[in-house]
Amino acid sequence: MRPFHLILVFVVLLSILGAGTRVKAADDDAATLAQQAIAAAQKGDLPQAITLATRVVELEPKQTRGWLLRGRLYDRQHELAKAAADFSSAIKLDPELAEAWEERGEAWFKAGKFAEALTDFDAYLRLMPEQKPYHWQRGIALYYAGRFADGKRQFELHQTVNKHDVENAVWHFLCTARAEGLEAARKQLIPIDNDPRVPMAKVHELFAGKAKPKDVLAVARTVPAKSAAGEPLFYAHLYLGIYFEATGDTKQAREFILKAAERAKENGYMGDVARVHAELLRSKTPR
Repeated sequence: MRPFHLILVFVVLLSILGAGTRVKAADDDAATLAQQAIAAAQKGDLPQAITLATRVVELEPKQTRGWLLRGRLYDRQHELAKAAADFSSAIKLDPELAEAWEERGEAWFKAGKFAEALTDFDAYLRLMPEQKPYHWQRGIALYYAGRFADGKRQFELHQTVNKHDVENAVWHFLCTARAEGLEAARKQLIPIDNDPRVPMAKVHELFAGKAKPKDVLAVARTVPAKSAAGEPLFYAHLYLGIYFEATGDTKQAREFILKAAERAKENGYMGDVARVHAELLRSKTPR
């Protein structure tokens, strides 16, 4: 799956012809503060970045720039309700702002609100219909919302634009297994070649019945985490957990999903998927 975007760095400077000096100066101040907020975030100082973004919101509450920027920063800090609220403010100001719908949808998903996420993803795609084949996040949200047949169709559509992604084949398998049964999922497993990420080729072999869970772990442990795109052991744990869940081994499913969730922060959007899945498992455990 494509890497999760961190902050979409943008500063839109307004062209104000004939406006008073005071308005132009305020806009210049907001632009400078926005740049400073982005710089602070890039250095890892999210609290300072949020403080600066809040000043942008205060200086230009009727513009979307500050709301979007602060929403993204709240998202990075995992303050998801605040992120969603800021994206909502941007949407209220400009209902045609596609990126605000998309990013609020992602915030809702990370908060475990799957129906809300899908509503926003669909609103985004009404504005940007050409993006539907690329929207694997929607497919994952459909799976967790229990809309398995729709999820299967989304991953089939994604396959038309991303032919070498084992993860797409796995999520298609999961949706098919829930909608039509495990045997049907095995028969319809999408063939994938040339996914270079470790341990994805071995993960595909696992779902195809040509490898064992220990083989996935062995391959993942051969590659140092920092030398790969994503952490091989994280992905091994995530997809082993998902495999065991699909095949009915709830004990091992829980073990591996929880291991994956421990590395959520280091693994982008799929890290959030692991964390959300782990939280669902915990919610089903009697306390």
